[in-house]
Amino acid sequence: MDTKAFLGIQAVSTDDATRGKWSMVVRPGLVTGGSFLWGGCGLAAAVSAIEELSGRTCVWATAQYLSYARTGETMEVDVTLAVVGHQITQARAVCRVGEREILTVNAAVGERPFEHAHSFVQMPDVPLPAALQQREHRGDITNTIHEKMDERFVIGRELEDLDGMPNDGRTLMWARIPDVIEGVDTATLAVLGDFVPMGVGQALGVRGGGNSLDNTLRVVRLVPTKWVLLDIHIQAVERGFGHGTVNMFAEDGTFLATASQSCIARMWREPK
Repeated sequence: MDTKAFLGIQAVSTDDATRGKWSMVVRPGLVTGGSFLWGGCGLAAAVSAIEELSGRTCVWATAQYLSYARTGETMEVDVTLAVVGHQITQARAVCRVGEREILTVNAAVGERPFEHAHSFVQMPDVPLPAALQQREHRGDITNTIHEKMDERFVIGRELEDLDGMPNDGRTLMWARIPDVIEGVDTATLAVLGDFVPMGVGQALGVRGGGNSLDNTLRVVRLVPTKWVLLDIHIQAVERGFGHGTVNMFAEDGTFLATASQSCIARMWREPK
């Protein structure tokens, strides 16, 4: 399946060439352990709808998370192409469950010719996913987004190694969505780019993480790849919030995209 089928997002109506509505049911497999929509899936749904309406590929998109969409709820995505230029379209999407606003997304989509191209960020030298073990989770991941992913640490601490000592803020992890077999696209990267909260717990060495306040995705170049290397850097945790970035690479070393997030830092609720 492709990412649209994975998300279950479908067009409902297009009022004209610049406005449209999409809809998706928040299904098991798209949610966190708390049974609400994985933030990256929300951004992915909005970007997918914007790309479909505009017929253009995402350059950047930013989401502000306002509320939670829970398992079984239907989320509507209202898209407006605010400015349509010769090469670039500026767009926004508002995602709602009923009257409750879940997230808002602003984005630019398009392509333009330019005689120079170079990626100044290089993929680190790391083992391939086949040489690594699946990441251990703290609880049952049935019916969550993590059940739908393969996640393999290159640099990361397993649960028993979270000793309360901060490290240099870096986590490296290979990830993929096995159900998405038609290639990594912008929406896939939006889903996979939502790992800064996990990186907060890793960086601090604590049994914790967070809830995303935002997510900004900047797409560099899309190439065929099954796995994506996530190079997560936490810059700081202060005032109860964590801030970080994720550089994403294809298996052949191509720099695919970069994402940045702020999150509400939280300790895990341990089973009683």
